[in-house]
Amino acid sequence: MVRSLSRHRLPALLCGVLAAALTVASPAAAAAAPPTLSRSDAAAGWLARQLVDGERFETEFGGVSYPDQGLTIDAIFAFAAAKVADENGAKALTWLARPEILTSYVGDGSTEAYAGATAKLTLAAQVRGADPTAFGGVDLVAQLRSLEDPSGRFADRSAWGDYSNAFSQSLALLALDRTPAGAPATAAAFLAGSRCADGGYPLLFAQATCVSDVDATALAVQALLAVDRYADAAAGLAWLTGVQAANGSFGNAAGEPNANSTGLAAQALWAGGRLISAARANIFLIGLQVGCSGPTADRGAVAYTSTGFDPATAPRATAQAVPGLAAVGFAKLSATGARGAAPTLACR
Repeated sequence: MVRSLSRHRLPALLCGVLAAALTVASPAAAAAAPPTLSRSDAAAGWLARQLVDGERFETEFGGVSYPDQGLTIDAIFAFAAAKVADENGAKALTWLARPEILTSYVGDGSTEAYAGATAKLTLAAQVRGADPTAFGGVDLVAQLRSLEDPSGRFADRSAWGDYSNAFSQSLALLALDRTPAGAPATAAAFLAGSRCADGGYPLLFAQATCVSDVDATALAVQALLAVDRYADAAAGLAWLTGVQAANGSFGNAAGEPNANSTGLAAQALWAGGRLISAARANIFLIGLQVGCSGPTADRGAVAYTSTGFDPATAPRATAQAVPGLAAVGFAKLSATGARGAAPTLACR
């Protein structure tokens, strides 16, 4: 049984890129396509075949399955980056527009409205060429703009508290930059002003001690580049290249090298023109990918860490690795021209 997941029980899922999660339901077969030698295409093809009914991801919590809108949107971004699985991308966006799925993700727009989720879904609609001002009957752009406070920060309006962070702020800038009115300068200045002394960006604002975070910095750099804050982005890029490991990887807050952080960092490095560092990150990601020696059903998937393929973490790891492997940043993502089917990794 699939139920809506209330905000207070698992708020991190609202943004989708914050927490690892279990994908538990049986996937449906995605449309077949000719085998490919492209690592990003093969990864996106594998990801498409993991979607439930070809349209969504689900997460188990307390023995119950819930819709995972955040991971589903990550998949939409991955398909657009690789320009494959367009049929699945379209079905996923249609699923996200269903009233019960939409409201449980972005809030009802009055008493409950979530900045990160609204921004992320706005960006997904834009990437798919849909109208975010009339998405499932909701004006996502208006809702997002209503969440900017006088300081320029995009904050949640919720009885359960404010869980907005640097991801929320960066996604809001990336989404609103695509609108006719553009991104608010105050919001860009707020993000730029959150930078730590070492040049990186923190996940949480107003920390007693500013601690730079790889994922937050990677997303902030892409947002700042999109709104032409090049000097602020350059500081973040310099910090990223400084913390990159010798094998090309990036680690999470605990220092664990992983595909999620490395994929996001690779996106930022490609977008910022740090090509050698970006290529090194991709080499690490390819090293995590299940190749032709692996089980046929797993080929193309990207493992979360070097410990190997884990079906619980591979969907999110693969979704976040694909844009890096495809060398496409969030500001350039578009499903236009994508092929409909989901390719497999070519093996003899």
